[in-house]
Amino acid sequence: MKRVIAILLISINIISLTACTQKAGENEKYQVVAAEYPSMAKYPDESKYTKLNGDFDSDGFDKVYDAWWADRKKQMDQPDGYRDGLDSYLSTLVPQLLSETGGENKACSPINIYMALAMLAEVTDGNSRSQILNLLDCNDINSLHEKASAVWNANYCDDGAVTSILANSLWMNDQIKFKQNTLDSLAKYYYASSFRGEMGSAAYDKALQEWINQQTGGLLEEQASKLSMDPETILALVSTIYFRTKWDGEFSESNTKQDTFHADNGDVTCDFMHQSNTNTYYWSERFSAAAKKLEGSGYMWFIRPDEGITPEELLADEHTMEFLLSSGEKAESKFLMVNLAVPKFDVASDMELKKDLMNLGITDIFDPETADFSPMTDDTAAYLSQAKHAVRVAVDEEGVTAAAYTVMMTAGACAPPEEEVDFILNRPFIFAITGTDGLPLFVGIVHQPQV
Repeated sequence: MKRVIAILLISINIISLTACTQKAGENEKYQVVAAEYPSMAKYPDESKYTKLNGDFDSDGFDKVYDAWWADRKKQMDQPDGYRDGLDSYLSTLVPQLLSETGGENKACSPINIYMALAMLAEVTDGNSRSQILNLLDCNDINSLHEKASAVWNANYCDDGAVTSILANSLWMNDQIKFKQNTLDSLAKYYYASSFRGEMGSAAYDKALQEWINQQTGGLLEEQASKLSMDPETILALVSTIYFRTKWDGEFSESNTKQDTFHADNGDVTCDFMHQSNTNTYYWSERFSAAAKKLEGSGYMWFIRPDEGITPEELLADEHTMEFLLSSGEKAESKFLMVNLAVPKFDVASDMELKKDLMNLGITDIFDPETADFSPMTDDTAAYLSQAKHAVRVAVDEEGVTAAAYTVMMTAGACAPPEEEVDFILNRPFIFAITGTDGLPLFVGIVHQPQV
C-alpha cells in the first residue's frame, strides 16, 4: 500500500513589528537532531557607547561593529553563480501561482517553496527527482546541494537588528526505518532538524505545531493549530522563513491620510501612508515602480500597472519578472523626489499547489504508481498527497508583517517630470519583498487593501 509523504512550508516575514518569543516545549522529547545555525555577533547598540558626558566611545563601538560586519559579510559572501537557474525558476513559478486571482488579493513565498522543493528532491529519485530539478533549473543533486546551501546562508541573519532565518525540519513516522545518509544530507545542506514520533497522535501534532510557532514567532498560531499528520503519513518535511527588520525610515503616522482606492469592484476608502524622499523612480511601457529600503536588508518593491493593464497581465509579461529580478535594471529610471503614497493593507491567501506544480512538470510524485521516494526509505512505497501554500502580508507605518505556510501531504508609462513625481498606489498593484541578495522572499498582488 502506498503511504503518504507530507510537505509543510511555513513562511514568515516581519518588518519592525514585535512577536512574542515562543518557549521550547512538547517537540523537545521527539527531537532526534537539532540544527546548528551559524553564530553571529550582535549589531552594536549605539546608545550603549555614549558616555555620561556625551562623548561617543568610537573605539569600543568600532571593535564590536567590526566583529559584527565580519560575521555578516561571511553569510553574504556565497560562491559565484549560486543564483544561476534561480531566475528561471522564479520567472516560471511566480506567474504560475499569481496568474489567476479572480480579483482577490494573493501572495506567495517563492524562496520558501524553493527550499521545500529542494528538500523534496533530496528524498526522491529517478523521474520524480528529475522533474523537480528541471523546475529548479539544476543539473543534478550535488549542484542543488551547493545552491540550496548558498541560498540558505545568503538569507540567514540573526544579529539582533535583522532576523532572517530559513528553518527546516523532518517529522518521521516512528514505525518506519529511514536512510541515515539522506537524513545526514538534509541536516548538512538544509540545516534540517529531525523529529520522530507516532503519526496521527495528538501529542505529535502538538509538537509540530509548537515547532512551527517557535520558528515563526507565534504569528501563525491559528493556522498551525489546524495542521495535523495522518496516521498513514510516513514523513513530513517542514520549511519556514522568518524575516524581521525595520523600514529604513519609517512612515510618520501624522502623514497617514484617508483617500480613495480604486478597487476592481468599486472605490473604497482606506488609510494611505505618505512619504517624500529622493529615490529612484522606474518606468517601462506597461508599468511604473519604486522601492523602499528595509533596514539592514533588501527592499520592498511597489509595481503599479498602467491604466487598462491588470497586475495578473503584468506578471504574465516576462519583462516584469526580468525587472524585479534585475533589481530595477531592466527599465528606464531616474533619481528624483518621489512622493510615495502606499495604502495600509493586509493580504491573506491560500492556494493548493498540486495543480500548479503539475502544470510546471512535477507530476510523478503525486502518482502512487510513479512516485519514487527510495532515497528516504525502503520500508514502504510513498507518494505526495497534497501541496498547500498560504501567505499573509500586512503593511503599516512601522513596516511589513508577512506570513505564509504550505502543506504538501504555482498604454505605456511616460517619463517622469524633471524634478518630482507622485507615485500613488490607488489601484491594484504588485508588491515584492527582497532579501539582502535580491532574491524575492514574497511576491503578491493587492486588489483591495484590508486593514
